[in-house]
Amino acid sequence: MKTRLRLGSRLVAATLVVAAFLLCLQLLHPSPVVVSVSGSSSETTRLPGFFAYRDVGVVLVTSFVLGACSTYLFLDWRAETERSPAEDDAEPTSKQLEVEDEPGSVTISDELLERRHREWDTIAPKLSQAERDIYEQILDADGVLEQRLIVAQTDHSKATVSRKLDRLEGKDLVERRRRGMGKVVFLR
Repeated sequence: MKTRLRLGSRLVAATLVVAAFLLCLQLLHPSPVVVSVSGSSSETTRLPGFFAYRDVGVVLVTSFVLGACSTYLFLDWRAETERSPAEDDAEPTSKQLEVEDEPGSVTISDELLERRHREWDTIAPKLSQAERDIYEQILDADGVLEQRLIVAQTDHSKATVSRKLDRLEGKDLVERRRRGMGKVVFLR
Protein backbone atom coordinates (compact mmCIF):
# COMPACT_ATOMS: atom_id res chain seq x y z
CA MET A 1 0.00 0.00 0.00
CA LYS A 2 2.82 2.40 0.91
CA THR A 3 4.59 1.70 -2.41
CA ARG A 4 1.37 2.38 -4.30
CA LEU A 5 0.97 5.71 -2.53
CA ARG A 6 4.57 6.67 -3.29
CA LEU A 7 4.05 5.80 -6.98
CA GLY A 8 0.93 8.00 -7.03
CA SER A 9 2.85 10.89 -5.49
CA ARG A 10 5.64 10.50 -8.03
CA LEU A 11 3.14 10.50 -10.89
CA VAL A 12 1.51 13.66 -9.54
CA ALA A 13 4.94 15.28 -9.10
CA ALA A 14 5.85 14.42 -12.71
CA THR A 15 2.54 15.90 -13.88
CA LEU A 16 3.30 19.04 -11.89
CA VAL A 17 6.69 19.44 -13.58
CA VAL A 18 5.23 18.91 -17.07
CA ALA A 19 2.39 21.36 -16.43
CA ALA A 20 4.83 23.98 -15.12
CA PHE A 21 7.01 23.53 -18.20
CA LEU A 22 4.01 23.90 -20.54
CA LEU A 23 2.76 26.97 -18.70
CA CYS A 24 6.17 28.67 -18.89
CA LEU A 25 6.51 27.76 -22.56
CA GLN A 26 3.07 29.15 -23.37
CA LEU A 27 3.62 32.36 -21.41
CA LEU A 28 6.99 32.99 -23.06
CA HIS A 29 5.85 32.24 -26.62
CA PRO A 30 2.26 33.30 -27.29
CA SER A 31 0.74 32.61 -30.72
CA PRO A 32 0.50 35.65 -32.99
CA VAL A 33 -3.01 36.95 -33.57
CA VAL A 34 -4.23 37.41 -37.14
CA VAL A 35 -6.34 40.53 -37.67
CA SER A 36 -8.37 40.97 -40.86
CA VAL A 37 -9.73 44.37 -41.69
CA SER A 38 -12.63 44.31 -44.14
CA GLY A 39 -14.21 47.12 -45.97
CA SER A 40 -13.08 48.53 -49.26
CA SER A 41 -9.82 46.60 -48.79
CA SER A 42 -8.80 43.54 -46.85
CA GLU A 43 -5.54 43.34 -44.94
CA THR A 44 -4.03 40.58 -42.77
CA THR A 45 -1.61 41.57 -39.99
CA ARG A 46 0.15 39.51 -37.37
CA LEU A 47 0.35 41.08 -33.92
CA PRO A 48 3.00 39.27 -31.85
CA GLY A 49 2.77 39.31 -28.05
CA PHE A 50 -0.99 38.86 -27.83
CA PHE A 51 -2.73 35.71 -26.68
CA ALA A 52 -5.30 33.88 -28.79
CA TYR A 53 -8.21 32.00 -27.22
CA ARG A 54 -6.27 28.76 -27.55
CA ASP A 55 -3.37 30.30 -25.59
CA VAL A 56 -5.69 31.44 -22.82
CA GLY A 57 -7.21 27.95 -22.65
CA VAL A 58 -3.78 26.32 -22.36
CA VAL A 59 -2.77 28.77 -19.61
CA LEU A 60 -6.00 28.12 -17.67
CA VAL A 61 -5.78 24.32 -17.95
CA THR A 62 -2.11 24.14 -16.98
CA SER A 63 -2.71 26.54 -14.08
CA PHE A 64 -5.55 24.34 -12.82
CA VAL A 65 -3.39 21.20 -13.13
CA LEU A 66 -0.54 22.94 -11.28
CA GLY A 67 -2.87 23.93 -8.45
CA ALA A 68 -4.43 20.48 -8.17
CA CYS A 69 -1.05 18.70 -8.19
CA SER A 70 0.41 21.11 -5.63
CA THR A 71 -2.59 20.66 -3.33
CA TYR A 72 -2.40 16.87 -3.61
CA LEU A 73 1.32 16.79 -2.84
CA PHE A 74 0.94 19.18 0.10
CA LEU A 75 -1.91 17.17 1.64
CA ASP A 76 0.00 13.92 1.07
CA TRP A 77 3.05 15.42 2.76
CA ARG A 78 0.96 16.64 5.73
CA ALA A 79 -0.72 13.27 6.14
CA GLU A 80 2.68 11.58 6.12
CA THR A 81 4.10 13.91 8.79
CA GLU A 82 1.03 13.70 11.03
CA ARG A 83 0.77 9.91 11.18
CA SER A 84 0.70 8.62 14.73
CA PRO A 85 3.07 5.87 15.89
CA ALA A 86 0.12 3.50 16.43
CA GLU A 87 -0.38 3.42 12.63
CA ASP A 88 3.16 2.07 12.20
CA ASP A 89 2.65 -0.86 14.60
CA ALA A 90 1.28 -4.11 13.21
CA GLU A 91 -0.18 -5.38 16.46
CA PRO A 92 -3.91 -4.78 16.97
CA THR A 93 -5.11 -2.70 19.89
CA SER A 94 -8.45 -2.99 21.57
CA LYS A 95 -8.65 0.41 23.21
CA GLN A 96 -6.68 3.56 22.42
CA LEU A 97 -5.80 6.32 24.85
CA GLU A 98 -5.79 9.67 23.00
CA VAL A 99 -3.13 12.08 24.16
CA GLU A 100 -3.86 15.68 23.18
CA ASP A 101 -6.12 16.39 20.23
CA GLU A 102 -3.73 18.23 17.92
CA PRO A 103 -1.57 17.46 14.89
CA GLY A 104 1.30 15.18 15.78
CA SER A 105 -0.58 13.73 18.74
CA VAL A 106 0.44 10.29 19.90
CA THR A 107 -1.79 7.35 20.77
CA ILE A 108 -0.67 4.67 23.20
CA SER A 109 -2.70 1.51 23.68
CA ASP A 110 -3.73 0.46 27.16
CA GLU A 111 -2.42 -3.02 26.36
CA LEU A 112 1.07 -1.68 25.66
CA LEU A 113 1.04 0.36 28.85
CA GLU A 114 -0.06 -2.63 30.95
CA ARG A 115 2.51 -4.90 29.27
CA ARG A 116 5.32 -2.40 29.99
CA HIS A 117 4.21 -2.20 33.66
CA ARG A 118 4.33 -6.03 33.89
CA GLU A 119 7.75 -6.16 32.20
CA TRP A 120 9.21 -3.52 34.53
CA ASP A 121 10.82 -6.10 36.86
CA THR A 122 12.76 -7.64 33.97
CA ILE A 123 13.60 -4.32 32.30
CA ALA A 124 14.74 -2.39 35.40
CA PRO A 125 17.94 -4.38 36.17
CA LYS A 126 19.19 -3.80 32.63
CA LEU A 127 18.98 -0.01 32.98
CA SER A 128 21.21 2.51 34.70
CA GLN A 129 19.75 4.56 37.54
CA ALA A 130 19.19 7.61 35.29
CA GLU A 131 17.53 5.45 32.60
CA ARG A 132 15.25 3.92 35.26
CA ASP A 133 14.27 7.38 36.55
CA ILE A 134 13.40 8.56 33.06
CA TYR A 135 11.56 5.37 32.09
CA GLU A 136 9.52 5.47 35.32
CA GLN A 137 8.52 9.08 34.58
CA ILE A 138 7.22 8.01 31.17
CA LEU A 139 5.37 5.00 32.65
CA ASP A 140 3.78 7.19 35.32
CA ALA A 141 2.63 9.64 32.60
CA ASP A 142 0.63 6.85 30.86
CA GLY A 143 3.31 6.25 28.27
CA VAL A 144 3.62 9.75 26.79
CA LEU A 145 5.62 12.68 28.16
CA GLU A 146 7.30 15.76 26.72
CA GLN A 147 11.08 15.68 26.95
CA ARG A 148 11.21 19.07 28.67
CA LEU A 149 8.90 17.74 31.42
CA ILE A 150 11.25 14.78 32.00
CA VAL A 151 14.06 17.28 32.60
CA ALA A 152 11.84 19.28 34.96
CA GLN A 153 10.62 16.22 36.93
CA THR A 154 14.01 14.57 37.38
CA ASP A 155 17.29 15.85 38.78
CA HIS A 156 19.06 15.22 35.48
CA SER A 157 20.33 17.86 33.05
CA LYS A 158 19.00 18.29 29.51
CA ALA A 159 22.13 16.65 28.10
CA THR A 160 21.84 13.64 30.43
CA VAL A 161 18.16 13.17 29.64
CA SER A 162 18.88 13.40 25.92
CA ARG A 163 21.73 10.84 26.14
CA LYS A 164 19.69 8.45 28.27
CA LEU A 165 16.73 8.73 25.91
CA ASP A 166 19.09 7.87 23.05
CA ARG A 167 20.07 4.72 24.94
CA LEU A 168 16.43 3.85 25.72
CA GLU A 169 15.60 4.31 22.03
CA GLY A 170 18.50 2.04 21.15
CA LYS A 171 17.00 -0.61 23.44
CA ASP A 172 13.66 -0.11 21.62
CA LEU A 173 11.84 0.92 24.81
CA VAL A 174 10.87 4.48 23.87
CA GLU A 175 10.60 6.69 20.81
CA ARG A 176 10.85 10.44 20.38
CA ARG A 177 8.85 12.54 17.95
CA ARG A 178 9.17 16.23 17.26
CA ARG A 179 6.15 18.34 18.23
CA GLY A 180 6.51 22.04 17.63
CA MET A 181 9.75 23.26 19.16
CA GLY A 182 10.12 20.27 21.50
CA LYS A 183 9.97 16.50 21.49
CA VAL A 184 7.48 14.01 22.87
CA VAL A 185 8.70 10.71 24.29
CA PHE A 186 6.41 7.68 24.24
CA LEU A 187 6.62 3.96 24.94
CA ARG A 188 7.28 1.49 22.14
